[in-house]
Amino acid sequence: MAAAIAGPGMVPRDPVQSRVNLVATTKGLLRVDTAALHDLNRIAGIAIFTLPDRLPVVPGKILAGAKIAPVAIPEVTLREAEALAAAAAPVIQVKPFQPLTVGVVTTEGLTGKTRERFQATVERKIGWYGGRVLRFVEPASEPEAVAAEIAAFIAAGASVVLTGGGNTIDPLDPTLLALPPLGAEIVKFGAPAHPGSMFWLAYQSATQTPIFNLASCSLYSKATVADLILPWIMAGERVTLDDLAGLGHGGLLDREMAYRFPNYDAETADEETAT
Repeated sequence: MAAAIAGPGMVPRDPVQSRVNLVATTKGLLRVDTAALHDLNRIAGIAIFTLPDRLPVVPGKILAGAKIAPVAIPEVTLREAEALAAAAAPVIQVKPFQPLTVGVVTTEGLTGKTRERFQATVERKIGWYGGRVLRFVEPASEPEAVAAEIAAFIAAGASVVLTGGGNTIDPLDPTLLALPPLGAEIVKFGAPAHPGSMFWLAYQSATQTPIFNLASCSLYSKATVADLILPWIMAGERVTLDDLAGLGHGGLLDREMAYRFPNYDAETADEETAT
C-alpha cells in the first residue's frame, strides 16, 4: 500500500510498529492529493496518514505512513486500494525546489542596517532553496524607475522578482504603481494571514514571472505569509487566487504553526526511525 501511494522524492522504509513510513529523499515541497487520500481512507481497514499538503520538507523527513487497521484484510480490498492509488498517482510526491534566479528591488524605505539585514535574510532564504539572488537594486522611489528595474530583471531571465521597502498601505506606493505599466496583474492584494497580511502577488502577463513583496515583518520573523508562499514558487508552482484565499484557514501564524514553515537551518532530518 505504501508503495502504491508513493510518488517521486520519497522511499518506503522497513515496517515499524505495524506500518510502513514514506521518507523524503529530496528537499522540496510535499504535495498530497487530499481527495484521493480521503477516498483511500474510506476503504475498510485502510489507514494512510500524511503530513499536511504543501509542506516544505528535507531528506530524511517522515512524510506519511500506511497500515491496515485489523490484523488482516482480504486481498481484494488491498487490490481495490492499489487500483485507486494508481488511478490518482501520485497520491503523495515531493516536488524538488528549483535553482531559480531572483532579482530584488528595494526602495528608499530600507536604509543602513535595515538594508543589510534585509539583504542577508533574502540571500539566506533563497540559497536554502538552491536559488540565487542575481543582485539587489535600489531605484529612485518613482514608478517609472521601479518599473525599469523590474523589467530589466525580467529581460535578463530572472525567475522571480521580489520587492521590499515599499509602503503597501499607500495606494501611491511606487512599486504598486509600477505594476500596470509592466503588464503585471495582481493575483491578490492582502493575504488572509498574520503576520504578513500586507502581502501581494502579481504575475507579469507576457512571461508569467511572479513578482511579490516581502513585508518588513519578514526581517524579524521566519513565520510570515511570504515564507508560506516562497516554497510554492521555488517548487515551480503557479499560485492562484484560490490558493491565497485558502490561507485564511490556519492563517493565524502563531508559534503552534511553526511546523508549516521552512527550517532554514536544516538540510536533512533524522526521523527515519521515529515512531
